[in-house]
Amino acid sequence: MRPRQRFVVAAALLLLTACTAAPAGTSAPPPAARVVRAVHQMVAVAHPAAAKVGLDILRQGGSAVDAAIAMQMVLTLVEPQSSGIGGGGFLLHYAAEGGAIDSYDGRETAPESANAEMFLGDDGRPRKFADVMPGGLSVGVPGTLRMLELAHREHGRLPWRVLFQPAIALAEDGFIVSPRLAAEIAEDPVLGTQPTTRSYFFGPDGTPIASGTLLKNPALARTLRAVAENGADAFYEGRIAADIARTVNGAEPNRGGMTVADIGTYQAEKRPVPCLDYREARVCSMGPSSSGGIAVLQTLGMLRHFNLAALRPDGIDAVHLIAEASRLAFADRERYIGDPDFAPVPADRLLDADYLAGRAAEIDLARSMGEAQPGRPTEASLLGALPARQIAEPLSTSHMSVVDRDGNAVSFTTSIEGAFGAHLMVDGFLLNNQLTDFAFTPAARGRAAANRVEPGKRPRSSMSPTLVFDAKSGALRAVLGSPGGANIIGYVTQALIGLIDWQRDPYAAIAAPHFLNRNGPTILEADRDIRSLGSELEARGHKVKMQELSSGANVIVLEGATLLGASDPRREGIALGD
Repeated sequence: MRPRQRFVVAAALLLLTACTAAPAGTSAPPPAARVVRAVHQMVAVAHPAAAKVGLDILRQGGSAVDAAIAMQMVLTLVEPQSSGIGGGGFLLHYAAEGGAIDSYDGRETAPESANAEMFLGDDGRPRKFADVMPGGLSVGVPGTLRMLELAHREHGRLPWRVLFQPAIALAEDGFIVSPRLAAEIAEDPVLGTQPTTRSYFFGPDGTPIASGTLLKNPALARTLRAVAENGADAFYEGRIAADIARTVNGAEPNRGGMTVADIGTYQAEKRPVPCLDYREARVCSMGPSSSGGIAVLQTLGMLRHFNLAALRPDGIDAVHLIAEASRLAFADRERYIGDPDFAPVPADRLLDADYLAGRAAEIDLARSMGEAQPGRPTEASLLGALPARQIAEPLSTSHMSVVDRDGNAVSFTTSIEGAFGAHLMVDGFLLNNQLTDFAFTPAARGRAAANRVEPGKRPRSSMSPTLVFDAKSGALRAVLGSPGGANIIGYVTQALIGLIDWQRDPYAAIAAPHFLNRNGPTILEADRDIRSLGSELEARGHKVKMQELSSGANVIVLEGATLLGASDPRREGIALGD
């Protein structure tokens, strides 16, 4: 790679320190370890306790997939508001030997009782998100364990049961509640109203559990022990499946209709991996049923027609340009992307070089286009466009990046959707509310919505686990992803531009002030210096909104023989390595 296109400039190496294992109770690495250096193996994940377990698994000879499985089990316990075995996710795996990339879709599915009108009120209008989020109606059939079992079958090294032991021990012995978890418990308006969550997250007097409390979860330990000994079937069949169905159907408010049969027939899927050349990098991400990878790649595919490296990072010209490209990608996302098992998704056409060049030509460098319209990559689509929901993104979802000793890598974004999911706890874990990611309005302008509710269907996601390679040599260069709802697309795109165009080190790339556009207002991160661009953006025709943008990216960059890891300072993640 030419020096100007390197992901990490040599000067940044002077800022790096060797990794030291942080104690599980810490919430963030010290300032000196914002970029962590290793030479053999590394994890970057959302919680220090999970990072410690993941590195221990790698030290035992485990693979990148093994470490990801062990860390997900720990996150189910210590970061229950964000992800867990009651939810789903998307995982990319890179095999250093042979260079194959495997893509695993563990997205939740709608039960057979679901229908396109399920989120409409008696007046035929869409109900409010906050009204349908808690309870059983929003719960999709969890996919995490089936997906991880499939990935382990193909890429695991250590026995399945070994990967569950750290989380089982931690659930039985207890973990220290972090400030972030304590704050989210205290601030959640629903958590204390539901019997199953009130009894776990609140004291006998109704007081939310405080930071520093030792919290045990013997019910989760029993669940994980059953899955460790009997595989994912222990979750999808028998007692646990019956408990999930009973909880969903008995929930108040919003009883659901999930059955044991819905749970037992769930299957994880392997999907094609979309990739796109950007500068001297080849960027690969997640395809449908997630919209995230396509939208990230489309945005980059338009931006490669502009010289971002010549623009001031996070300056007015760069922010305007990136926001306009994002508008166009989100317009296409709304029109064309849904579950590929239910309707064709023109992924190849959306990423076609000529098509993206035409979309890039729609960008005016001096003036915002306002609301973008979807392009026409194919005349065959019968899918309808609906306005994107501009809602605050909850502090949910999680991401982990892993590189093992042999150079295999995992990028895994995992979620239960909103913070604390559907606010239903069963057998020690929270159930997701992922069905609220479906379009609440089933049709518009005479066309069916691509993301309408249908039985057995996966709701569209924005999760964007990403792998970056050298376009010439094929060598792995970066592993990254972020939580953040629909904002994930903007967070990952911005991180990639920071790494590739602006040559930022991993920490600087993900800690930079956020700006994004979902084909609505241009959103600037509140309480950051980037707010000063608001008046200049408005002068170019943007509607501007200030908002807390709580990403949680975890990234590993490979620079020669060195692994450089960093976690987003907005959350409590950490990178550890040897």
